[in-house]
Amino acid sequence: MSPLTKEQIKEIAEQLDCGFRCFLNKKNGELIFVPDEYKHPGMETEAWTDELEKLEENFTDYFEIEQLESSDSFKIMADFVESLSDSNKLKSRLISALNKNKPFREFKFVIDNSGEYRQQWFDFKTRKLQEWVTDNFDRISRLEE
Repeated sequence: MSPLTKEQIKEIAEQLDCGFRCFLNKKNGELIFVPDEYKHPGMETEAWTDELEKLEENFTDYFEIEQLESSDSFKIMADFVESLSDSNKLKSRLISALNKNKPFREFKFVIDNSGEYRQQWFDFKTRKLQEWVTDNFDRISRLEE
């Protein structure tokens, strides 16, 4: 199986982040993205009919690049917080957000109102998601050998 290109890694990370499932054809490297019915219940899937049929008819030709678990996403947020200097006031606000009842919502609220740090968060998250895709693909590739 050929390694993923940087473009494929980027596309997979973006689609996973948007709540789509990702399937990679073992033979030709084709990527198929379909909505995750658990994350988008009731979403109309008519636009993905061709992709869903292709997966159903050739399921053994594909493997899924799994989405992050909530614990993985939480770790990415915590790693971002740790990357901030101790003197940064945002760090203490984010630590507080992560320790509240709804840490994802709280983190998002703080980061969305953090000015320049919002873009730093998105860049950090993108890099971590791409690393996660690469690691996940490498693990699956070893299992396929």
